[in-house]
Amino acid sequence: MKENYCLQAALVCLGMLCHSQAFAPERRGHLRPSFHGHHEKGKEGQVLQRSKRGWVWNQFFVIEEYTGPDPVLVGRLHSDIDSGDGNIKYILSGEGAGTIFVIDDKSGNIHATKTLDREERAQYTLMAQAVDRDTNRPLEPPSEFIVKVQDINDNPPEFLHETYHANVPERSNVGTSVIQVTASDADDPTYGNSAKLVYSILEGQPYFSVEAQTGIIRTALPNMDREAKEEYHVVIQAKDMGGHMGGLSGTTKVTITLTDVNDNPPKFPQSVYQMSVSEAAVPGEEVGRVKAKDPDIGENGLVTYNIVDGDGMESFEITTDYETQEGVIKLKKPVDFETKRAYSLKVEAANVHIDPKFISNGPFKDTVTVKIAVEDADEPPMFLAPSYIHEVQENAAAGTVVGRVHAKDPDAANSPIRYSIDRHTDLDRFFTINPEDGFIKTTKPLDREETAWLNITVFAAEIHNRHQEAKVPVAIRVLDVNDNAPKFAAPYEGFICESDQTKPLSNQPIVTISADDKDDTANGPRFIFSLPPEIIHNPNFTVRDNRDNTAGVYARRGGFSRQKQDLYLLPIVISDGGIPPMSSTNTLTVKVCGCDVNGALLSCNAEAYILNAGLSTGALIAILACIVILLGCPSLMEPPSPREDMRLLYLGFQLMLFSYVKVNRRFCLLGVFIKLPFLYVVATESPTTLMSL
Repeated sequence: MKENYCLQAALVCLGMLCHSQAFAPERRGHLRPSFHGHHEKGKEGQVLQRSKRGWVWNQFFVIEEYTGPDPVLVGRLHSDIDSGDGNIKYILSGEGAGTIFVIDDKSGNIHATKTLDREERAQYTLMAQAVDRDTNRPLEPPSEFIVKVQDINDNPPEFLHETYHANVPERSNVGTSVIQVTASDADDPTYGNSAKLVYSILEGQPYFSVEAQTGIIRTALPNMDREAKEEYHVVIQAKDMGGHMGGLSGTTKVTITLTDVNDNPPKFPQSVYQMSVSEAAVPGEEVGRVKAKDPDIGENGLVTYNIVDGDGMESFEITTDYETQEGVIKLKKPVDFETKRAYSLKVEAANVHIDPKFISNGPFKDTVTVKIAVEDADEPPMFLAPSYIHEVQENAAAGTVVGRVHAKDPDAANSPIRYSIDRHTDLDRFFTINPEDGFIKTTKPLDREETAWLNITVFAAEIHNRHQEAKVPVAIRVLDVNDNAPKFAAPYEGFICESDQTKPLSNQPIVTISADDKDDTANGPRFIFSLPPEIIHNPNFTVRDNRDNTAGVYARRGGFSRQKQDLYLLPIVISDGGIPPMSSTNTLTVKVCGCDVNGALLSCNAEAYILNAGLSTGALIAILACIVILLGCPSLMEPPSPREDMRLLYLGFQLMLFSYVKVNRRFCLLGVFIKLPFLYVVATESPTTLMSL
């Protein structure tokens, strides 16, 4: 309790000191003048009128965070017209008036009733006024003044982050900047040392240091090795009051990681590697692996492998597995136990990326010897070629030799070989193979037009070990023989307009024809078109070869008539270019058609032509029947009367005309005119007869 009272007394004294400083008119320049004044002589003797100061305050201060039992005296307002008789009343208004700050309206003393925090608010602006207590008449003009909250060191420094993370390359020089940490203090930086910070390192020595004024952390030891220790934990303190005793402090943690540099060359853990490979291994098969260790990481630890020497450089190769950082030795060419039983390689491991700063630590590579033993194996037969292509002519007789396949046993035993055909590849059994010598023959004639290529698979197996088997693809090409004659490429049909004998012939072909041949191009085009020798001088048509595997059929005359012949069958001979050539005779149908004046086809029907030109067959039969009736009927009966003859004659013509008109209605009017004479005769003979008709 005594200590609290002492602290409160000290604060009150400090406030009074500030208050006394505020009341010293000689040291303040913002006093308000009063309305009273007196005269004063000037330098030259004239009398000057000067306003008398009425207010005797300037700026007040109050200590923050004061927690005493009584309100803190901030200061006193006083007017020089106040005689102390209590007639003047002091009024306070503005920020915090009546709540934070209260005034004794008689004495003008201002007190702070609450604890103030400068970090929340640094100053308050208030308005003071002196009035007559009875009349409330202003005795002084209102005056504004400021109450400042005086700072105390009540806020410790705080870092921007609770923890920091930083990286610095290993083996960095002493003094290399790592990271800068920054703290802030909420206290007033313009008053005292409350906000003056000093940085120091609490943990992390002797590896790192910190600059006291800037907070920059730097390396303090040379050649720090990541491979020895990768991560460091550093504690930095920021203390106010310039670091002096009694100041407040704050701390932060910094995790510093050493990043890798390529300062370590790769090293093989042993000087010799022993490996083996079977002679049955195929190229590309893995033989073994070697690995050089590099403690560096990332791209600094990448290692590439190469074969630099040895008698196995032609038979083996090495690649780098970048996931495991191993050198993978693979078979490059087949090896033969009977020929060579051991190989030696010199393998080098080297860093991919080298840092020039540490080139003196090199060389950044290492070598090792790899010895590879070849193991004997019972190998399957080997064909002398990876595949075979043979040829045979189509239509060749059964038993014709197509070709031969040959395999041998690579082992020292050199076992005999037996050959066979995989029947899944020769379902039609076109071929057979001699099991002892590998000769392939046909079993039946082949047709190239059905299948131009045949692919079979041939097996070769050791007689004493059928499980040791090899196979090879055999492609057989069926060679073309000119065994197909060319034919029309389509079912062609020609049309020609009937015309006068004097009408000139057209230069356009009746039809253009082409041919198709199933044989290969060597035995097909060029095609030759011609008429058979027996009709080479055909009077109606001729064939002109266009020499481009087409030909045109032309008319040799005019005056074609459908009445004479409406259809012509023209044989055309087509020959191919094979050796020997083949030919065929194809028939072209040419129809004679009716055309308009422009040559467009109207009709190619022979009966339609007759109907248009004269009477049809039905009409002619009807007319003949009428004539028979007219001529034959009277002779079969007794002589008729003239009236009956006339009736019969009229009925005959009536039947004839109606039959004709039914077929060709264009002659309808003609029939009416023909009937009129008969009607006239009957009418003149007897009107009653006409009525009966």
